[in-house]
Amino acid sequence: MQKQTMLGVDVGGSGIKGGLVNIQTGEMLGERFRVETPKPSKPEAVAEAFKKVIAHFEWSDVVGCGFPSVVKNGVTMTAANIDKEWVGTNAKEILSNACGHEVFIRNDADLAGLAEIKFGVGKDSQEGTNLLITIGSGLGSALFVNGQLVPNTEFGHLYLKGHRVIAEHYAADSIRKREDLSWKVWGKRFNQYLQHLESLFAPNMIILGGGASKKYAKFSDQLELRTKVIPAKLLNSAGIIGAAYLAHQMKNKLTPA
Repeated sequence: MQKQTMLGVDVGGSGIKGGLVNIQTGEMLGERFRVETPKPSKPEAVAEAFKKVIAHFEWSDVVGCGFPSVVKNGVTMTAANIDKEWVGTNAKEILSNACGHEVFIRNDADLAGLAEIKFGVGKDSQEGTNLLITIGSGLGSALFVNGQLVPNTEFGHLYLKGHRVIAEHYAADSIRKREDLSWKVWGKRFNQYLQHLESLFAPNMIILGGGASKKYAKFSDQLELRTKVIPAKLLNSAGIIGAAYLAHQMKNKLTPA
């Protein structure tokens, strides 16, 4: 019988969050555990904080991890919201060695999207193109075509039309806080970003995840799109749930039934 509980960890620019997940239903089992992301967020410091999250759950199996980077074969290729020393680093090896268990790592927004497509608002709407945007320290993205993930899209780094600015430097939730913008003013900025994505990809649905998605009612009246926009069902737990599901998938590839 396959194990139904797996541990997922979501590494973010401000916090590292972990939780146990029922991978049959996508439900969180108990409270998540969070530690602050070290400042500066260099590999050794992040690995030590990651180890604390794993130890908290007294875990002794493979671990799934979402990371704020383009990830290829366990190597982090970018570092927009984490220390630049991660670029070209074998994150899979570093995190696995730190906690003593094999860690499977993917882009954090990709895993949040995977959770929403598997268990959340995208579960019954997988035909065509669907897009998830996570709103937090940056703007993460996950693109699905007929339910299949197109990995490492990083649409938060697109330049906006009419602006010589990268999208997440203009419309991330961290910018709203840093510039002390009202939800109305920030919502207009975010609307420009979504309109740009709409013109590029003509998605069937845009799902909003990440911390700011919990405040959807505060800015939804600023959104003017033809595309259906809906807050993520799993909200800020999507990254953890997607990471746990990744661990489940990878373990079953390695372990014959």
